[in-house]
Amino acid sequence: MQAILAERGIVRATLRGVPARDRDDVEAEVFLAAWRSVRRGKYRPDPKQKPRDALRVWLHGIAWRQAAKYFDSAYVRRVVLDTQPIGRLRGIVGVSLDAQVEARDLLRAIGRLKPEHQAILLAVDSPESMVEYARRRGMNPNSAATRLKIAREALFLSLRRWRRCR
Repeated sequence: MQAILAERGIVRATLRGVPARDRDDVEAEVFLAAWRSVRRGKYRPDPKQKPRDALRVWLHGIAWRQAAKYFDSAYVRRVVLDTQPIGRLRGIVGVSLDAQVEARDLLRAIGRLKPEHQAILLAVDSPESMVEYARRRGMNPNSAATRLKIAREALFLSLRRWRRCR
């Protein structure tokens, strides 16, 4: 995950045409799609390429497709500008603005954690159970549960500190 997050520049450059108000959301979708692809074994770089170059090309492709999805969405195609201030928007359909901001805060907090904490937190999203996750790594399931608890506490502290500083 660290290697993927380290290539944020290529993703931001690819998403340059996406409006600034939605760019962070589309960027988060790119990283989530990339992580899910890695977890499913769909990242198979060309052995002839340098590893970093292969990763950058692959991330560029994911960002390109996510940007295309964004521009093809009904939200973008049918947006109607309103003269009312943003606080008085009516009839918002879909995920609330508060939920989007909360999701961005959470992704940023996960990005600030140690790699081992990131790995165990992201394992919760995988289709396998924690017992299968622990067995695949040769650890006791109770140890995996304890590590998950520690990672959740670290995430909570990171979020609390970050929100206090804002």
